[in-house]
Amino acid sequence: MIKKISILLLFTTAIGFAQYGYRDSNMIGITLGLNQFSVNTSDFDAKPGNGWNVGLSMRGNFYNDWDAIYGLQFSEYNYKVVTKKGVSSDIDVNYKLPCANVTFQLSYKFIENHLSVEFGPVVQINGDAQINKADETNIVKGTAVTAKDFTKMGNVGVYPLIGITAGVRNVRLNISYLYGVMNMFGKVDGDFTGHASIINGNVVFYF
Repeated sequence: MIKKISILLLFTTAIGFAQYGYRDSNMIGITLGLNQFSVNTSDFDAKPGNGWNVGLSMRGNFYNDWDAIYGLQFSEYNYKVVTKKGVSSDIDVNYKLPCANVTFQLSYKFIENHLSVEFGPVVQINGDAQINKADETNIVKGTAVTAKDFTKMGNVGVYPLIGITAGVRNVRLNISYLYGVMNMFGKVDGDFTGHASIINGNVVFYF
């Protein structure tokens, strides 16, 4: 499912590039970077984890000192949930969440080609989270559900984004923060609430 959706999103991005291609000032960006993913919840103990990002984007003139950015990013998010297995000590179970993110951002240029700030919405599409099979029957600490139950995820998420980009014309560092407005655990049996919090640190190569 996630592979089919990713192919569709990549195709959509390619169409977006073609539509904007008539503007000489437009630049295609290749993104490589890392992320830190946290789950904000009071229902159980969760710990942040590190993952990776790779993507494509188009940056072009929008109006006066404003650029518009349209992009597609593939990410792998990792986070840990504290569980129990029998009478054993606490066991941290690692959750892995591969996803595709589509974004449209407005970018205000403080210094042309060198310093800008961005904001806009990100739509995330993903499947269920993944854990090791040996951890599936662990009980999430403070609850009556298993670690496997918490792999059930909503397939679409919405994230407001704010970020800053600095560098030279063809190589820039981007740091951004995203907050998930939708409940990650709406599919889990029980009244559980969790919202994602993501910090991205990416290098963007423009051509």
